[in-house]
Amino acid sequence: MTIRVADRDLPDLIRNVIVTEKATIMMEQNKYVFDVVPQATKPQIKAAIESLFEVKVKRVDTQNLPRKTRRVGKFLGAKPKYKRAIVTIVEGQEIVLFPEV
Repeated sequence: MTIRVADRDLPDLIRNVIVTEKATIMMEQNKYVFDVVPQATKPQIKAAIESLFEVKVKRVDTQNLPRKTRRVGKFLGAKPKYKRAIVTIVEGQEIVLFPEV
């Protein structure tokens, strides 16, 4: 069961860029980490990144991470489920995450 996504809705699949110490080290290898909608597929993520940042995507790896439980007083709950995508782009291209001021 694949959910159809229109071209105008592709940017909505990408929630935000993940900037951690490990992610910044991966940027040197042309790999960028994004938080995406859990229903997004690899071809949809590839199309969204190519249209948003105007780069050529070489590979997309995804991780479905487990929900994190949180306790507030005596009540136990869970944070929303999320999916992480590691996008490898072609050599010589880059995504500018921090424009110079």
